[in-house]
Amino acid sequence: MPSAPDRARFARQITLPGIGLSGQERLAAARVLVIGAGGLGSAVLPTLAAAGVGTLGIVDDDAVEVSNLHRQTLHTGADVGRLKVESAADRLAGIAAGTVETHAVRLTAENAAELLAEYDLLVDGSDNFATRYLANDTARAAGVPLVWGAISQYGGHVGVVLPGEGPDYRDLFPVEPDPSSVLTCADGGVLPSVCGVVGGLMATEVLKLLAGLGRPLSGRVTSYDALTGRFREVAFKPDPDRAAAGAPLPRSAPRPQEDRMTANADEINAPQLEQLLADGAPVQLVDVREPWEAEIAAIPGSKLLPLGALPSSLGDLDPEVPVIAYCHHGVRSERAMQILRSAGLDARHLEGGIDAWSRSVDPGTPRY
Repeated sequence: MPSAPDRARFARQITLPGIGLSGQERLAAARVLVIGAGGLGSAVLPTLAAAGVGTLGIVDDDAVEVSNLHRQTLHTGADVGRLKVESAADRLAGIAAGTVETHAVRLTAENAAELLAEYDLLVDGSDNFATRYLANDTARAAGVPLVWGAISQYGGHVGVVLPGEGPDYRDLFPVEPDPSSVLTCADGGVLPSVCGVVGGLMATEVLKLLAGLGRPLSGRVTSYDALTGRFREVAFKPDPDRAAAGAPLPRSAPRPQEDRMTANADEINAPQLEQLLADGAPVQLVDVREPWEAEIAAIPGSKLLPLGALPSSLGDLDPEVPVIAYCHHGVRSERAMQILRSAGLDARHLEGGIDAWSRSVDPGTPRY
């Protein structure tokens, strides 16, 4: 049972239905490993520390850079050049009721299992797909829950993988994307408040799992779009092919299109679009990039309707003909798809954008 000072400190949490003293004790006894002390870690770590999680481990081998400071609020200008785990631990020292452990290494296939062995739950706040797949596989093998989050520009996603039940990250994204098709934070930017929203959702899932509250986000993904202020939830199922094989599919392996949150419902890839256009199928191809980008390269037959002007340009589209939106890498076109669907149009978007078109269909299309 928490001591009297602990009761005072966590009084507003202990009084919550479903937590109480027993839930607070579970938090105090928990050991949580967090991958990344960047934008998401800056939201997740202070929340878990303040909530009373007994031991927080941080895995990150990066040093603080000036460009991190607008969103990675664990760090200050005085920390530039320091290891992020060190500055994060210093910041958390005044917040945490428990212990902070630092691991100034990059998570790899060689050290992941050993690092996770001493923890009860894994949180993935990394910024690349390779680490996300590794975190998923390591948590699965260790039999511990995984809470993951990802952000890009004005939005992000959150999900949970439970040991021994439900689908995992590979069921959602069975094939690792080509790194050149993924918009990085350095290239595309990120709104700092998105880190707070998505990181807050991740921390909530951690606290739910540790205290035994509510329904975890297993088999469901919550997506946040800052530009509309909307949240969206999509359910997905385990891949029966993987279940039959008893092992993860290779990252480059093809798989059947099934009812999961993937390209079948929302996306079309470049070769599929090429075939669709070659077949003469009725479709409206909409370019949602800026005019200067369209001057560099465009897919023949497309109509230029920049994303910012799209809501006021819907009258330029035939509501009876399906729409496929595209942009540079697929981020803006996903938002365009949501706008189009909200207006009642049948819409999808091009996975990987015109960059994927250039790489896999028409090498003569300039890349930029």
